[in-house]
Amino acid sequence: MGPGPSDIHASVLAAMAAPTVGHLDPYFLQIMDELQTMLRQVFQTQNQMTMAISGTGSAGMECCVVNLIEPGDSMIACQNGVFGGRIADVAVRAGANVTKLERPFGEVFDPAEIAAAVDQHKPKVVGIVHAETSTGALQPLEEISKIVHDAGALLLVDCVTSLAGLPVEIDKLSIDAAYSGSQKCIGCPPGLSPVTFSTKALEAIDARKTKVASWYLDIGMLRNYWGADRAYHHTAPINMNYALHQALRLVLNEGLEARFARHRLHHEALKTGLAAMGIKYSVANADHCLPMLNSVLIPDGADDVGVRKQLLNDFGIEIGGGLGPMKGKTWRIGLMGEAASKANVILFLGALEHCLNAQGIKPSPGAGLAAANARYLS
Repeated sequence: MGPGPSDIHASVLAAMAAPTVGHLDPYFLQIMDELQTMLRQVFQTQNQMTMAISGTGSAGMECCVVNLIEPGDSMIACQNGVFGGRIADVAVRAGANVTKLERPFGEVFDPAEIAAAVDQHKPKVVGIVHAETSTGALQPLEEISKIVHDAGALLLVDCVTSLAGLPVEIDKLSIDAAYSGSQKCIGCPPGLSPVTFSTKALEAIDARKTKVASWYLDIGMLRNYWGADRAYHHTAPINMNYALHQALRLVLNEGLEARFARHRLHHEALKTGLAAMGIKYSVANADHCLPMLNSVLIPDGADDVGVRKQLLNDFGIEIGGGLGPMKGKTWRIGLMGEAASKANVILFLGALEHCLNAQGIKPSPGAGLAAANARYLS
């Protein structure tokens, strides 16, 4: 129940144990085709260049940035948490003139401030995080997308934590490039990064005057492997792709709307239970709280590390601590994929009450469990 990796369904783990074939074997090429089809459904896009990068979500981030950015390009990187800062770092390394637009951790960006920055800096690319894993903040994108595109820029979005847990409407929002990770709401082990590029993004890549800084992540070559040509580029992690294939089957068999509703239901029950225990969320606006990554303020007097250690050792529950300026101030409670369940919510609330009691903090006995159960019954 941390910020990822999430729990893995047994069938996904079993898929990883299937016999390994070659990366150009006809069976594996069929798996690749099916992966692309399923990823398009989950990303809610028709983008032809939709695939799984061989690497974790950070590889997907780097892939998107280095393909869209050439030395000297202007880029706005929006940072309201750790991962927005990483977008800026990668862009600087790729030679971009980066303007870092900042908000305090836990807040989201107002379209007006994006508009002002875009008008002033005339960027080629605007990068922003949809679901900030370090803070639990959900960034609305509809107005921002219109602002960016009206200015003729490209919109790059981090969907690592949101994909398969919240609507990630690539085509509806005209997102030009997006990346995610296999290990969050998709419910697959870490090791692959789903990415998608719009036609406009591919045109920008094709118009480059310089080579992409990364050979391994060069979309110009990768699309020859993932496309009809099947030109050898690198040896893909075969068994990881088996696992992602099965995980995506589970996502789509459940249905996207049903999956989104499940994450929302358990988030609301957890939130109700925590409120009854006097525990508040670090994101003040409830509309901007992620359902799959619950960032809460540590109660006064509680030992951050001590509680997390006892949860893990006594109850087998892992949660995350705060990052950056939130370190020692927040806990990050994951309800992602298989972990988003009533059993986990109830177990966690009871275990947390026990741990707080052990430290002399006395929430009203059973209040969290009663409130969560009442929320489920409603």
